[in-house]
This record gives sequence, C-alpha cells and structure tokens, in this order.
Amino acid sequence: MKFRLLFFLYFAFLPALLAQRSYTGNVLDANDKRYLEGVSVEVVGTENVDTTNTRGYFSVNGESGDTLLISFPGFIAQKLVLEEETFLMIQIQDRARLLPTFEVKSDPYSFRFKDGKLVLIDPDEETSLSKKGGISAGYLDSPNGGVAIAGVLSSLTKRAKQEREYQKKQEWMRRRAGYYEVIESDSVRQNFMVKYQLKRSDWDRMIIRFNEGNSYHEFLDWSKERVYATLSEFIQREAQWGY
Repeated sequence: MKFRLLFFLYFAFLPALLAQRSYTGNVLDANDKRYLEGVSVEVVGTENVDTTNTRGYFSVNGESGDTLLISFPGFIAQKLVLEEETFLMIQIQDRARLLPTFEVKSDPYSFRFKDGKLVLIDPDEETSLSKKGGISAGYLDSPNGGVAIAGVLSSLTKRAKQEREYQKKQEWMRRRAGYYEVIESDSVRQNFMVKYQLKRSDWDRMIIRFNEGNSYHEFLDWSKERVYATLSEFIQREAQWGY
C-alpha cells in the first residue's frame, strides 16, 4: 500500500519536476557592460532567489512562463519572462542617468544642472518654479535676504544627498566621455560587427573582456580616438584567436 502511494505521488509530481529547469546567466551595467555583483535575481512567486557573484553570475530554478525579477540598489528593477533559452545576459540601467534636472538660484545668477552640465539660466527665461523643497541662496543684502529653505527638512537633506551622489556620478561619467562616445555608438558597433562577422552576443562578450582588461584605469580622461584605437586593436586580436 505504501509503495503504491509513493508510486502515485512520484508520477503525479513528475510533470512539474520535469518542467523545472536551471536558468543561469550574468547581469551587466547597461551603460558600460561591467559585471554587477550583489544583484538580486528572483523567480516571482517562488522561493527561488539568487545573488550575483563578482562576475555577475546567477543561477535559479524556474519554468518557462515564470517571471524573473532583477533588482539592485541604484538601478531600475527589471522583469523578464522566462522562455526556452536557459542562459541569460541581462542588462540593467543605472538610475543616475535618469535623475531629474535641478536648479540653484544665487543672486545675481541662476544655474541649471542638467545632463551632467551646469549652465547659466537666461534671466529673461519665463519659468514658474515651485518653492517646495527648493533652495534659494543670495547675498545678505540681496532682496532674497541670504538663504531661504522651503520644504520638509528631511526631504531637503535626502535630495541634497542625491544631488551630491548624482554630481559624483556625472563627474565620473564626464571623465569617461571618450569611452561612451565609442562604446555607445551604433555606427561603431555595426562597423565592427560587419567587419569581423560578429553576432550581438559576440560583441557584448568582447566588450566585457575589453572592460575587464582595462579596469585599472577605466578609460578616465581618454580621448575618443584613443579608446577607438585601443578597442580596434583588441577586437582584431580577439578575432585572430577566434574570440
């Protein structure tokens, strides 16, 4: 009797067991194709959760049709529906590039920080700026009467911290401008892919190895021409070895 019960349970759950498969892969920063460590990869609605290692690698069990949730502090969470492909190369976007524009008023000038650039606001520009959570700074004898702070203090402190982090990130990205001009160029990627007959997956793997080999300097303050020449030599060398 007990044997029959076990036999029945085995075949009852066999389809579910067979449907389960191991999904593995790597999580990358969408901007510079670097591996991200500590990213949470979860099969929604289950206890199947993993955290990426230093090479962005993860492994979870799931079924085709399940939803994968990829989340990491400072990055936009992403959901992905699992299909037949069991190896996944996932790229997630840094929120720093999507932070809102902010303005600072300091008599006699006003400035706007947008897209990593600090620009002078035209005094004739018509704006209807809200004072909520804003900062207005001026000279003591100015009509503004020195420094005026509006909004909840905790909100102001949080925003100031975000702006400092944003500025640090933007400064780092500014120093890598030459790198981004090459790596994010569709024409550069397409030319190399055609020249060396690369698939998009081949290109992504090459860029990962390219970044790893240059991680000690991160292309800081490199010109676009220098990055391009170095990448060209790297891809040519990789192609000779069969990448």
